[in-house]
Amino acid sequence: MVISVDTFFLKPDAQGTLQAQIQQMIAEGILSGRFHVGEKLPSSRKLATHLGVSRITVTLAYTELLANDYLTSRGRSGYYVSENAPVPPAYDPLPQGEETVDWSSAIARRFTGGDILRKPGDWHSYRYPFIYGQADPTLFDHANWRLCALRALGQRDFTSMTSDYFDRDDPLLVEFIARHSLPRRGISARPQEILITLGAQNALWLTSRVLLNRQRTATIEDPCYYALRDLLEQSQCNLQPVKVDADGLPPKEISDETDVIFTTPSHQSPTTGTMPLNRRKQLLDRAREIDAIIVEDDYEFELSFLGAPSPALKSMDRDGRVIYVGSFSKSLFPGLRLGYVVGSEAFIREARALRALVLRHPPGHIQRTVAYFLSLGHYDTQIRRMSTTLHRRRKALEEAVEQYGLSIAGRGVYGGSSLWMQAPEGTDTTQLAHTMRDKSVLIEPGEQFFAGPKRPQNFYRLGYSSIPTAKIPAGIRLIAETMEKGATNWT
Repeated sequence: MVISVDTFFLKPDAQGTLQAQIQQMIAEGILSGRFHVGEKLPSSRKLATHLGVSRITVTLAYTELLANDYLTSRGRSGYYVSENAPVPPAYDPLPQGEETVDWSSAIARRFTGGDILRKPGDWHSYRYPFIYGQADPTLFDHANWRLCALRALGQRDFTSMTSDYFDRDDPLLVEFIARHSLPRRGISARPQEILITLGAQNALWLTSRVLLNRQRTATIEDPCYYALRDLLEQSQCNLQPVKVDADGLPPKEISDETDVIFTTPSHQSPTTGTMPLNRRKQLLDRAREIDAIIVEDDYEFELSFLGAPSPALKSMDRDGRVIYVGSFSKSLFPGLRLGYVVGSEAFIREARALRALVLRHPPGHIQRTVAYFLSLGHYDTQIRRMSTTLHRRRKALEEAVEQYGLSIAGRGVYGGSSLWMQAPEGTDTTQLAHTMRDKSVLIEPGEQFFAGPKRPQNFYRLGYSSIPTAKIPAGIRLIAETMEKGATNWT
């Protein structure tokens, strides 16, 4: 029996080469049980015509599947599903009865219902994606990243890919962070004071679990990174939000009961404000006075295209009370999920043990790939390329905002990848964001960043990491026009 050519189609959002997509399409058909042993595949010419690809692409895909025993060849007769192809398991599931478990009682702790701001998965299909934290594929060094990944897959690095590090990390990556990344922020650290994490989010979670419990108090900025507030609430500590001003977190407003202070001094999230040197000293003095630990999230220091960033708070620490969190996910791509935390050895020892209990360690191959990408200079080149482009986009965004009469509430002194915006009083930016989607414009409403029951609704964030410069003016014009037309509905 010949499998109908009409059952084959290429997905428009599929990843990889055409050859790889065809291989995957056929393999999935066999693994799912749609294609059976002995069935004949369409001829390479017929399938190529149907898919709109070259015949050699289909032939190469068939050849690879032949080598992997998914297909077999019968001379000029063509290609067939092999008898040695993986067979999907045959099972007859028992009929499911009605669930009798009361999950409202069975669930001991709830993790849903927080302030997570969900970004649309198809954000790249929007014409004006003013969305924060997404990578622009045109700026990424795919070629050298691929070479580094292949090198990390080589025989010489086989151990880094296959070993169970348990609670350890790739020594090459740790060494680069200690010798190159941290000194740029004025920080000196030994390898035993550095822990690799699955991004800054994982670093903040580990930190909160080690330092906080029901009897302890944490101070956070208001507004702040909404996921941080959610994970601290899950720790069941006493949470005290402190309103930030133009210079960031005011040390005098931190209560005497505070045990841990979470702050983003170099690039406040989300207002992008930078804490002046004098206030940083005051914050360290206040923490020393009340014997509190400071957790410094330095999430965007690499993107300082307007000038050299201020020294990290950790670089000014003489008591060992600052825990420093960094991330490669913002500067490379969010799907990388790789960051690090730096702190005193006693703290890192406990954080390392907790990480080992939860996930053991981040994948060794990913760590070694990043180590090569960093040490070979590709990362620095990547940052320079991104900074040049972001500077151009920032300028275009500020000019368009001024032209169309929008108001900036906060802009990073040294750069970054977003502007914190303020709409007229009475504007509901959550509703505005929903309306803008119909116009193919993405913005981020600001309500989730604030704490408490009465949250301001007229703030929003405009990211420019993934929108081309040429599209920025038209997108801002649409936002301004929509905001003006909807003014009467929001008051």
